[in-house]
Amino acid sequence: MTRTALACLAALLIAPAALAAPADPSAPVRSFLDGFNKGDTAAAYATYAAGNIAIIDEFAPHHWIGPKAPQAWAADYDRHAKATGVTDGIVSYKTPTRIESDGKVAYVVVPTLYTYKEKGKPMAEEGSITASLVMTATGWKMNAWTWSGVKPHPAK
Repeated sequence: MTRTALACLAALLIAPAALAAPADPSAPVRSFLDGFNKGDTAAAYATYAAGNIAIIDEFAPHHWIGPKAPQAWAADYDRHAKATGVTDGIVSYKTPTRIESDGKVAYVVVPTLYTYKEKGKPMAEEGSITASLVMTATGWKMNAWTWSGVKPHPAK
């Protein structure tokens, strides 16, 4: 075979790998929730992109923006939990109901169930986490998320 033919054959073999769809954009959302559930802040923080992050959640101050937003949110979550007697918080999740992606940015909606105890009383809150993600050199990373849920109620 000539060098040209070998180069063409190599290009044909490599092209499908280069055109393969990027990894699942919902993976960092699940990893974040898994880290939250285990109390593993390092794993949760690893799901974020570098730079400014935006978070909206149901407890005051309700929004956190900036490169340290995840850490500020976590500190405020802990303060809120202590002030309201919240313990044993776990967020279970289902298959995403929506994933939109162009390979560079993505939008993901994941149905959730937040269960916890409030002053010893089992509580539940059905909701969802909606995240915006960016593709980085190391894969998908979250640059924003919001929690949306129904009013918490006694768990059944």
